[in-house]
Amino acid sequence: MSETRSEAPLIDAEEALAPTAPVAAARRRLRAHPALVMLGIVLASLNMRAALAGVSPLLGEIGDHFHLAAAASSLVTTIPLVFMGLGSIVAPKLARRWGTEAVLCGALVLLCGGIVLRVAPPVVALFVGCALVGTAIALLNVLMPGLIKRDFPDRAASMTALYSTAMILGATVSAASAVPLENALGGWQGSLASWALLAALAAAVWIPQVVISRRGTGHGQPSARPVPSAGTDLVRTPLAWQITLFMGSQSLVAYVCIAWLPTIFTDHGMSKAEAGLVFAFSTLVQMAGSFVVPMLAGRMRSQRLLAVSVVLFMAAGITGLLVAPVAGAWLWAVLLGIGQGGALGLALTMMVLRTRDAHTAARLSGMAQTWGYLLAAVGPFALGAVHQATGGWNVPIILLLVVCAGLVMLGLGAGRDRKI
Repeated sequence: MSETRSEAPLIDAEEALAPTAPVAAARRRLRAHPALVMLGIVLASLNMRAALAGVSPLLGEIGDHFHLAAAASSLVTTIPLVFMGLGSIVAPKLARRWGTEAVLCGALVLLCGGIVLRVAPPVVALFVGCALVGTAIALLNVLMPGLIKRDFPDRAASMTALYSTAMILGATVSAASAVPLENALGGWQGSLASWALLAALAAAVWIPQVVISRRGTGHGQPSARPVPSAGTDLVRTPLAWQITLFMGSQSLVAYVCIAWLPTIFTDHGMSKAEAGLVFAFSTLVQMAGSFVVPMLAGRMRSQRLLAVSVVLFMAAGITGLLVAPVAGAWLWAVLLGIGQGGALGLALTMMVLRTRDAHTAARLSGMAQTWGYLLAAVGPFALGAVHQATGGWNVPIILLLVVCAGLVMLGLGAGRDRKI
């Protein structure tokens, strides 16, 4: 199997940039200390979903505290998604100006501030904090895979596994510990704010890397220069939109579950603590799908059957929420976890398998993450509004199944053996 396929999940956000001579020399010095870089990657990855996953089990308490209706409460998860899409646009520009290491460190500082701001007394602080959290995660989302590809070219697959595992582990621990931390710290504010400590620790570990990588670069000088290249206009390419919409639609389902899955369980009589554990377990199971599916995809010329399979797993779990939401909760968690993890891994993999060169893959990644997360942002708010209007969860769950039907069609198109 070719090297490109074995590294399929890796999208280099700086593919169209070349570092200046001082920055290139500094990065060679950094590679001489891989343990420091690996520690920074793991700590940053742990933060990339923790600040979002820890909100879901506490969404009811947050809404009650600020007297928010269901639709307004969903903004706590919708706003970060909007800014995850918008932040993806500026990430490469910031990396060109300041360097990847400095932007990653700054993103972790921004994440820490956003987490703290979310628990400030006025409700406006909650929403501004959510915007900062989403922006910070967008910078990490776009730049982290590129840094792994750049600094560990010979261990890309193993480092990707470490990166994705740490990301899902952070989300799992955050979701599982949300309610216990709430009980131990006297409220939802303490539970959410506690994750600022992890972000601060990660930022501190990145500071030496920022100092080393900027050494020799004068004040006001850019860290990289653009590499001119001609490429396909992705906006006019149907295949690019199929991959983008596949990325966005699977993200929509995933973030609806992040926002509302524990609430669906508690509204049907499950305890809040158990609902948090079921949600955390579903997040943990995603590791299996996100690890296995990209490996299978890289060994296939066409990924159409794989795309249909992961969507059917998701659809089966969602259907279970209609039939027996509490009695079969752990089974639905497994099906959703496998399907969601596999769909995310497949979406990232197709960005490389459907392109002819790394630069096109990088541009496709930016397009898919920008428009994909903006599409995903519609889900939590829209389904929260439908739940509020109908007074139940049946209609919102049926709408999720409609999204799954669309995902099948998109997967059949994006999974064909074609190249942009």
